Amino acid sequence: MWYVFTESKVISYRSILNFQGILIKINKQILFLAFFYFISATNIYSADQVVYRVPIQGVIDLGLPTFIERIISEAEKNQVQAIIFDIDTFGGRVDAATQIKDAILDSDVPTVAFINRRAISAGALISLSCEKIYMTGGGTIGAATAVDMSGNKASEKVISYMREEMASTAENRNRNTDIAKCMVDEELSFTHVVIDNDSVEVTDLEGRKEGKLITLTTEQALKYKMADGSAEDFDELLELIELPDVEVKTLSENWSENLVRFLTNPVVASLLTTFGFLGILFELQSPGWGIPGTFGAVCLTLSLSASVIVKLATKSDLLIVLIGVAFLMVEAFLIPGFGIAGLAGIIVILWGLYMLLLPDVPVSQEIYDAAMTGLTIGLIGGIFALILLFRMMIKTKFWVKLTSPQIQSNEEGYNSSLGLEHLIGETGLATSDLRPSGWVVVNNTKIFVVTEGEFVDKDQQVTIMSVDGNRVVVRSYLNE
Repeated sequence: MWYVFTESKVISYRSILNFQGILIKINKQILFLAFFYFISATNIYSADQVVYRVPIQGVIDLGLPTFIERIISEAEKNQVQAIIFDIDTFGGRVDAATQIKDAILDSDVPTVAFINRRAISAGALISLSCEKIYMTGGGTIGAATAVDMSGNKASEKVISYMREEMASTAENRNRNTDIAKCMVDEELSFTHVVIDNDSVEVTDLEGRKEGKLITLTTEQALKYKMADGSAEDFDELLELIELPDVEVKTLSENWSENLVRFLTNPVVASLLTTFGFLGILFELQSPGWGIPGTFGAVCLTLSLSASVIVKLATKSDLLIVLIGVAFLMVEAFLIPGFGIAGLAGIIVILWGLYMLLLPDVPVSQEIYDAAMTGLTIGLIGGIFALILLFRMMIKTKFWVKLTSPQIQSNEEGYNSSLGLEHLIGETGLATSDLRPSGWVVVNNTKIFVVTEGEFVDKDQQVTIMSVDGNRVVVRSYLNE
């Protein structure tokens, strides 16, 4: 056996051979990993690239933010190359636009605004939130002041909020904040703007003067760096952003998002809440739990769920509604008759329902008016609908059997007595509170009765004292 002597240390030649074998194995593993990495990288590079095309067209309402948030989340999960918002809108709700703006600013996927003709008002805010902005020839962006449908300017509170939203969004995307502010507030003015660290005198924008709002054409937006390019169609846009051969997926709202947009309409939301509370109140006056209570619970669930989804319902709004319900419960179970507690409960609930139709952010008077109109229509429509429904139900055989099991037939002729005289002295169970009237069950027969004046709680035993025609008088079993 050979030995190598180095600095008084003896290394076996056989050990050297073993060490070389280990090195060879390690090198083979490194080569295999390198080859696997190369193959994986090649597959990733050759994979199909995808771009999402998201239309934002027509009126911007509260149903749109949930759609945009879903698309952005899906795009981040699938690691798409970009999200392109195809924008053509005259604007809409400020609160909806701010939710969309926040979602776009938080996106990990590159975002592009393709202004396909116009991005006015709320559409301008959404466009400015994107990393890149491209416009078609003859396009416009701006006029973002808050007004109602009559064209009246909103309050200073709303203008101030929208002005700073536009400015902060423009600043986040390295765009001119002075121009962004003057898109909202006509009382502002300027003479110069800073572009690429140079001060440029502005002479071709009417909105630079006090009393005028800024709306930029495509050429002006390019000149003042509010847009990054011009494209006449989607294919040209893909060329400009260097994604000419990508797969384009055009996305649209699903059925649930369309349902939310329908349910958050002020009139529909008010009808649902009105039906909900009227149904539950009607159920409280009836024994057990039946159709009115179930119908009311479903209506309330739909209304409140939609409000929570679109971020209309806040904890304070829900608390107001619950306080109103508590007042009604006190009136129904603790205080006889209908008085201050019941009236207070109705007022508080109506106020809570009105607040549920309003967002937390400052909005124009138009939104307040729409909420009040929707609530009013909902209340009136709900009451009339319930009256109509009640009149239809009382004509059905099911209702007759449910409420008048001892009704007489035409052949029997008219008789003021219900034939319940044989039940005098019998004991029954109250299936509702007797205040002083209500329902009891005697020998498996449901009868509407009245007490001698005292109040009897539900589930207490009562004794039938007398029967006079259709008037059945009972007394609490405990008072005998």
